Amino acid sequence: MHEAPPPRRRLTMIGCIRVASVALTLAAPWPAYSATAAPPEVVVNALRGAGIPLSATSIVVTPLDGPGFEATLNADVPRNPASTMKLLTTYAALRTLGPAYTWHTDVLLAGSRDGETVRGDLALRGGGDPSLVVEQLWLLVQQLRGLGLRDLRGDLVLDRSAFQLPPHDTAAFDGDALRSYNVGPDALLVNFNSIAYRFVPDPLARTVRVAILPPPAGVRAPLTVRAADGACGDWRGKLRADFARPFAPAFRGTFPLDCGERSWNLAPLAPDLYLGAVFRALWEGSGGSWTGKVRDGIVPAGAPLLATHESQPLAEVVRDINKFSNNVMAQHLFLTFGAERAGWPASFERSRDALRTWLTASGLAMPELVLENGAGLSRVERVSAGSLARLLTDAWRSPVMPELMASLPLVGVDGTAAKRKGAVGSAHVKTGLLEDVRAVAGFVLAASGRRYAVVAIVNHERAGGAQRALDALLEWVQTTG
Repeated sequence: MHEAPPPRRRLTMIGCIRVASVALTLAAPWPAYSATAAPPEVVVNALRGAGIPLSATSIVVTPLDGPGFEATLNADVPRNPASTMKLLTTYAALRTLGPAYTWHTDVLLAGSRDGETVRGDLALRGGGDPSLVVEQLWLLVQQLRGLGLRDLRGDLVLDRSAFQLPPHDTAAFDGDALRSYNVGPDALLVNFNSIAYRFVPDPLARTVRVAILPPPAGVRAPLTVRAADGACGDWRGKLRADFARPFAPAFRGTFPLDCGERSWNLAPLAPDLYLGAVFRALWEGSGGSWTGKVRDGIVPAGAPLLATHESQPLAEVVRDINKFSNNVMAQHLFLTFGAERAGWPASFERSRDALRTWLTASGLAMPELVLENGAGLSRVERVSAGSLARLLTDAWRSPVMPELMASLPLVGVDGTAAKRKGAVGSAHVKTGLLEDVRAVAGFVLAASGRRYAVVAIVNHERAGGAQRALDALLEWVQTTG
């Protein structure tokens, strides 16, 4: 890490940072960012070294809690923000739904009960819970078993009517239909519709054991994979995996022993097949029997409630979304935000309209804003760095500031910023990454004790080389601010 020159020398050297007058006091109005300043040379040089023109970059640095320097570059240019768009979705949800907001998933009796037997259907009604994982579905099963139910002689009806969405094409974004990040929103999403294939090397036996979590009923995967020597490298490619038959995946290649234990999260099953297979495994594993099948439907009016699961509170959901940049969770939150403001069932159209309306009413209107799903997993979403900086400034002054800041990855410590190098331990930031996009937005605590909002977005075919410049920007704010 380079040693930064004293603040006065650095500001004189670049000749472009406005410094607040020494006569200013903390009682004076907080300064807004200014179009007259520019980013530091260390950032400009890093961008040029990566072959990225300044015209492809937007930067805003603005103080939050008193006088300090400001810097901007192309602040009002609409750009694809990638996952930094999640800041808009999560902050709007925290402000309107509240940190304690929860979702409910219900089990209802759509048939009739005869002792320990259900004659007719059992219904599972989703409320859009973004965080419903297999352990929580297991708890619902235990609630039903605790009621004395054992034999299900009808179908499991999946009521997804809380979301009104078009069919989701998992291959539409990048052609990789099996990747977990391409899973679409679903009012009854369980475990992100994903299966973790875990590979555990056994060097003494010269083999690699395969474990599947959760183990859906009917899935038959090889128990072992052939071991190989050599560097780990592209271990997924070396497996020569074949998921053409998702209930019988094949691994025709080898797994390098040097890799150690590895996990591969994929979504090879359609949502109804996945949920049906996981439910069957949990139900039969708890001593129950089920002779029916799984199918979509609507819970009949007046069906008695048997069991319910309440999600973790929104503050914890937001932490999972931002720390790990979970796209489908962000889309669920975006849909829920719109439905709670404009009425259920949820739809992307309602959410887009509701978010624009809320921004205008909150004094944060963003005329350049283009929304698709609120997650940033999009080729069309657009926002300016200036608008994101105003959002962060508003968040800093809001009652939900602690919840939002705590949800952001801490640079060099956790989440998607664990391996970042700029302002290690002093910056809470949301990162953004697409093929032609690199972005960072969040809060930096400078050595002076001042806090800054920092936003930087690069849209360019060489954006992959922008990491050094973004890290340098965070480091510069931390050391100089």
